[in-house]
Amino acid sequence: MAKKKDSEKQNASENSNKNGEEPNYEDPDGFVDDVSDDELLGDILARKPKETDGFDNVIIVDGIPEVGTDRLEKLKGVIDKIFSKFGAIVSDYYPKNDQGVTKGYVFIEYNNAQSARDAVAQLNNYKLDKKHTFLVNLFTDYEKFTTIPDQWEPPSPAPFPERPNLQEYLLEPDAYDQYLIFDSDWHVQIWSNSSPHPTLLEDRERWTESFVRWSPLGTYLATCHKPGVALWGGPNFTKVMRFVQSNVQVIDFSPCEQYLITLSPQPDSSDQKKLIIFDIRTGMEKRSFVVDGAPTWPIFRWSKDDKYFARIGVNMLSVYETPSFGLLDKKSISVNGIKDFMWSPSDNILAYWVAEDKDVPAKVVLLEIPSRSEIRANNLFNVADCKIHWQKMGDYLCVKVDRYAKLKKEKGEVKYSGMHYNFEIFHMREKNIPVDIIEIKEPIHAFAWEPVGSKFAIVQGEQNSVKVAFYDIKSAQKLSLMKLLEKRVCSHLFWSPAGQYIVLAELREIGALEFIDTNDFSTMASGEHFKASQVEWDPTGRYVVSSSSAWSNKMDTGYWIWSFQGKVIRRNNSNTFWEIKWRPRPPTLLSEKQLKDIKKNLKKYTVQFEQKDRIRLTKASKDVVEKRQKLWRDFQEYREKRIEEWKEQKEERLQLRHHIDTDDVNNDSHNHEEEIVEFIVKEEVTVID
Repeated sequence: MAKKKDSEKQNASENSNKNGEEPNYEDPDGFVDDVSDDELLGDILARKPKETDGFDNVIIVDGIPEVGTDRLEKLKGVIDKIFSKFGAIVSDYYPKNDQGVTKGYVFIEYNNAQSARDAVAQLNNYKLDKKHTFLVNLFTDYEKFTTIPDQWEPPSPAPFPERPNLQEYLLEPDAYDQYLIFDSDWHVQIWSNSSPHPTLLEDRERWTESFVRWSPLGTYLATCHKPGVALWGGPNFTKVMRFVQSNVQVIDFSPCEQYLITLSPQPDSSDQKKLIIFDIRTGMEKRSFVVDGAPTWPIFRWSKDDKYFARIGVNMLSVYETPSFGLLDKKSISVNGIKDFMWSPSDNILAYWVAEDKDVPAKVVLLEIPSRSEIRANNLFNVADCKIHWQKMGDYLCVKVDRYAKLKKEKGEVKYSGMHYNFEIFHMREKNIPVDIIEIKEPIHAFAWEPVGSKFAIVQGEQNSVKVAFYDIKSAQKLSLMKLLEKRVCSHLFWSPAGQYIVLAELREIGALEFIDTNDFSTMASGEHFKASQVEWDPTGRYVVSSSSAWSNKMDTGYWIWSFQGKVIRRNNSNTFWEIKWRPRPPTLLSEKQLKDIKKNLKKYTVQFEQKDRIRLTKASKDVVEKRQKLWRDFQEYREKRIEEWKEQKEERLQLRHHIDTDDVNNDSHNHEEEIVEFIVKEEVTVID
């Protein structure tokens, strides 16, 4: 119809021009235009500005307190503190009524849209107090909420995002452990410690820009980059999660791998650092802290179940709880003179020590959380320092106390000379927690608990007469010296994770290693890894790695892998080697009874394991033979080609050598001459009386 009308108008215009009349462009009476603007200008109308354009970074917060002008600044301070965690706030607007009282909602503008989305995700339904709960929405969603249909339709299910199996490495049938190698070219490799030769699982250049770390249960591999931290896992080490924080210096995991803690300098201040706690499962920031000065890492220490974390302040101990991340009971614990603390690895118990203050003695306190009740306290005198050592199972606690040897008083002042060392052993599973005391007057170099069991070892004595003492705790008040190994070259102790075996190591210069079986205290083997700076057992206690890092040495760097009996299995030397780390394993799911039954019937399983080992060795030997045979065949082929080429060049050789056949060794015309040359190598003169 419209085309017909346009044709009629065009004809009328042409006729008017022919007659010398002005054209008439008016629509005839009754004309109806059935062409819509969308058909004519659809592409232009699609770019038409909307009222909400440019407001992606604005949120609406409903449910805030209604206050007057006198309390508005205080309210703004509270709101800013809560919402500034997600990004920089550009502006805010608090609507008011005629009396100047806020209407109970506020518009907040961030500097980017991501911060606005994060604030909505984390703070919607946030409870400010008993009367006020925030309802947080994006400003751009306002139109969506005003046009909600009356008829409800069920939402379509979102596709489930498939995640890799993060525990896949535990399904390895032969329980081969994994380890990472990190070198100075920012090159990271993941190896399986398979037998008879290790297997390369991953090999990536520039996988990190700073450092790499395993999570405490071995689920994740953390790599650090300028924009933040990335977590990798699964069969092919795919990226699982990333956490945005620039220039991260150090990281830490909570024991159950629920939270990641990062520390980096704040952008607006060079002398302050910002610490952030992230939720690993969601990637969201849970809380941040500002840290002054040069902190001792880790700043926060976690309870064994991730329910609590704590840090030391000035004369106080601050304990926080999860998932609220607020102070336990909304207040810190006042402890004058507190110096250090450690969580029990098996219970929610804190052990801390307090320094002496004039006539008030030093004290070691065991504090139960969350009740804050002191379950044990022990006074100490003439204390210079204390070190807290928990046994891995949490059955025992050792506090090493460095004591001054009191001499005399001069002009009202006490003079001290020399040091004595006490080891206060707390029996955590005994009634009233009795304490054993060991006093040693020689210098102490190292202390270490057996991870499973009741033994511990102490390295003591002067540098030229070092001794290693082994003690055992049978029950309360029955501590006994089991063995004293004298004249040992030792500075560090490394127990096997399964107990019984220990490595005595000297990591200062020589790199001497001695492998001891503590059942009979026999030396299974001794060896040296020159300049070794690190010793670490694998999680199963079958292998030990010693390493010399390029961070501490310029020459003889690399790592060696030993069996638990002290036999060198593999040597890997590299001038670019930085670090080797075994991949941790989570605690076993077997009960103590099941473990005892397995150890008791181990001979039943030995046969099948030995058979597997023989098959591997046979296969390895076959592979070696086949490789050598292939090399021999390749050499023979190369040799035959060179001989054929040599034969083809015979005529050319004859021409160059005046037709003398130098290839024939029996030809007398070669004019070979033989000359014997003698010269003095060394002259010694001995005078005989």
